[in-house]
Amino acid sequence: MSEGNITPKQKEILEYIKDQILTRGFMMLAATAATGTPVPTESPVPADVQEVVEQMNSSASAEEKTSFLLEYLMAQREPLMNFGKTLLIALIVFLIGRKVISLLLKLLNRWMERGGVEVSVHKFIMSLGNVVLYILLIFCVAGILGVGTSSIVAIIGSAGLAVGLALQGSLSNLAGGILILLMKPFRVGDYIVATGVEGTVRNIDIFYTRIVTTDNKVVVIPNGTLSNGNIINTSQEDYRLLILDFMVGYDADISKVREIILELMEQDMQICQDRARSVNIDKLNPGRVKLQAKAWVATEHYWDVRYRMLEKIKEELPKQGISLF
Repeated sequence: MSEGNITPKQKEILEYIKDQILTRGFMMLAATAATGTPVPTESPVPADVQEVVEQMNSSASAEEKTSFLLEYLMAQREPLMNFGKTLLIALIVFLIGRKVISLLLKLLNRWMERGGVEVSVHKFIMSLGNVVLYILLIFCVAGILGVGTSSIVAIIGSAGLAVGLALQGSLSNLAGGILILLMKPFRVGDYIVATGVEGTVRNIDIFYTRIVTTDNKVVVIPNGTLSNGNIINTSQEDYRLLILDFMVGYDADISKVREIILELMEQDMQICQDRARSVNIDKLNPGRVKLQAKAWVATEHYWDVRYRMLEKIKEELPKQGISLF
């Protein structure tokens, strides 16, 4: 049935019904049904609709009311059929849109799996893509039903602004988490120093990063704070420079101390023998000399070598008559 066959009164009634159901929503109609009092509206009620309401509220018999209502519905069958067709088209578009969204998400998931995207980033992008695609689908269906998309955009914008102000800190952590996951300044398993905390990264979430310290404490750091501060990653390189500081007296033979330390380094198989090693005076303090020993070790062996070398220095130098301070 073409729109030209609809009478002006029928068109007026149809516009009123669409305004009540689609624009004002079912909440207003439910309130009217529950209280028996029509909810005030700025839109004027069409005369035919007012007539139906008055007839339903009259003292007429049930048979008369039923007959009147059936006659009224039969008179409005054409616009109702057109509206039903619109609803059917909207439903078909929604079902097809769901299939298209599912296909697009599968393609996106396959692309990220092939690209080796971080698990946390993978999950976040999939969730975000799902939400965005369904919002676009809802806008499309609403357009078919004749709902003004500008009002929906305004509502979503206002709600987004309110949520953004209420969750300002969380959104900062969210943005920081996305930056960390995309830029990858560190990965799970890396040993980092950040915000005054150092330890091994256990896991990286969207909002927080968990670090396990050397004494097995779990530190939870907000990603907003982490992304805005300095991060020292000691695990990105294969080798790490081991620096050992210790002090001896002014009467100590520095050449002998150097010879002993270099010999200890040579005996340790986890110290890189093909890289430079050194023992030098770092600072002259009152009553003592600060020495600094340097050697290269594989990153995964750093802490083992550090603790072992400190113990050997503490044992060996006193044996050679050299006092440590």
